[in-house]
Amino acid sequence: MKFGGTSVGSEAAIRQTISIIQTAHTREAWPRVAVVVSAMSGVTDALLAGAQAAARGDEALVTQIVTQLRSRHLEILQALAPDVQEVQAKILTYVDEFAALCHAIGILGEASPRALDAIASLGERMSAPIIAAALTNVGLPATAIDSAQVVVTDAVYQSASPDMEATRARVDTMLQPLLAQGITPVITGFIGATPVGVVTTLGRGGSDFSAAIFGVALDADEVWIWTDVNGVMTADPHVAPEARTLPELTFREISELAFYGAKVLHPRTIRPVVERGMTLWVKNTFDPAHSGTRIVPDNGAAAGSIKAATAFKGQRIITVEGRGMLGIPGIAARTFAAVARTKTSVSLISQASSEQSICFVVPHAAGEAVLHALEEEFHLELARRDIDSISASDECAVVTVVGAGMRHTPGIAGKIFSALGGAGVNVVVIAQGSSECSISLVVEAAQADEAVRAIHKLIVSE
Repeated sequence: MKFGGTSVGSEAAIRQTISIIQTAHTREAWPRVAVVVSAMSGVTDALLAGAQAAARGDEALVTQIVTQLRSRHLEILQALAPDVQEVQAKILTYVDEFAALCHAIGILGEASPRALDAIASLGERMSAPIIAAALTNVGLPATAIDSAQVVVTDAVYQSASPDMEATRARVDTMLQPLLAQGITPVITGFIGATPVGVVTTLGRGGSDFSAAIFGVALDADEVWIWTDVNGVMTADPHVAPEARTLPELTFREISELAFYGAKVLHPRTIRPVVERGMTLWVKNTFDPAHSGTRIVPDNGAAAGSIKAATAFKGQRIITVEGRGMLGIPGIAARTFAAVARTKTSVSLISQASSEQSICFVVPHAAGEAVLHALEEEFHLELARRDIDSISASDECAVVTVVGAGMRHTPGIAGKIFSALGGAGVNVVVIAQGSSECSISLVVEAAQADEAVRAIHKLIVSE
């Protein structure tokens, strides 16, 4: 079971989380439950804000954040497990470590990715001992586990990847004996460490990924992701108030939604669970009686049409165009090799059959670096006018429509574009995967929410 930041963000939320874990051990007859926890809601943001404040020399803000972190964690510990002095000492140690790291960043004047990982990891390291102590305090033996001692990763700071073989060996040594004794491990999500022990993180939202890693390494029957909504919804309810919970999604559908902005699951959560064929649930901590969403393997027999729509904001369209590109081999290969050198991920690609232009979508923040790399790669072609221009759009959004059954239902694309046209939404770029599980289209940033609402009307009208 993985509990997100809102599920451990307050005394009341943690009491609810404890109740869920207790119920799993009793009425639902799960004698072996491993728990993965995020930092308390807002804590990781506060830690990283402190690091950036230190880099620009704002010592007053760092001091303010240190005070807030200390008081928030100690107050919740006092309410849940007042007599656990060693946990209080741990929290004070981690807050002091945060202050010391910020001091070092202040001296250097910059925060390296390695330093940011060390700082970002402290939120989970403070929350896990509190929850373990609270569980023990209600009669359910538990112990906090620092996943930096268990999850072995590469040294790609801020987006590390696990070495599953080495991680499984440590899980067998450190976690399996606890479970065999009836002790619930409360594991820090989001973090790992290199083989030599340098702390890394799995990227923002990486606690979901941690749950999948531990689910696989422990040979779990099921992985449950506890969040603050009733499973995966047909759209963001803040955008489309009539959004409803999807009782079931395929792995392919949830992968598309996760990649294109759905906030329920971290995109990398899906892969290890898919590969092991485990059952994955998304449930609501604050409405545990709700069945949530079950993620099932792709069976090739999905029926129906559109299931969900989501918007991936903060993007830019990069266009490479020129009459001289027609029939010239290698233009696309060189384009994406140049993009790869900037370590930028491309979320969507579209090319006209005439080969006179290629356009693709990248994160807005990476736009200038990608433009510079392409201009450098094609400086001769630009000089010869084989390529007329390399340009970037203003901010845009990728709107993705998902449904494994779309391939079996004629006219879906027509309905989507009619709905968008009726809402006055202009579509700039279109792309559809060969799997036909999703259709993605690019719209202006200001029209993203309206596009989702227009498409969502098709879902609720069925």
